[in-house]
Amino acid sequence: MKIKLFEYLITVPKSAIDDMGHVNNVTYLQWVQDIAKKHWEDKANQQIRNTYVWVALNHYIEYHNPAFENDELILQTWVHSFRGAKSERHTKMISATTKKVIVTAKTEWCLLYKETLRPKRILEEISILFS
Repeated sequence: MKIKLFEYLITVPKSAIDDMGHVNNVTYLQWVQDIAKKHWEDKANQQIRNTYVWVALNHYIEYHNPAFENDELILQTWVHSFRGAKSERHTKMISATTKKVIVTAKTEWCLLYKETLRPKRILEEISILFS
């Protein structure tokens, strides 16, 4: 599968900072979910978004370097693979200034019918959006 990178730039808000003075680990997880949602909304039309929804099955996050208030971060995400109703998505957060990798993450998602919340095998109409 050819990788189609999706990027989004954020500035770290004060609300993301923990008692140690850097971005809280839970905030990174929120940003992993946020960038995945933005990617989905960017690629899928309204009819598809009204029919299907994604749920996270698991997350694996590695913290490489800290980020601080007012840092600009480049969030990158891409879908690595599809299998049945599941997909594997990767996310990377990079300092826009230093180019250091801050966080990498791998998430397994499951596609569901929005109305019934039952799993839906990922067919070409969905996979083509990300390749």
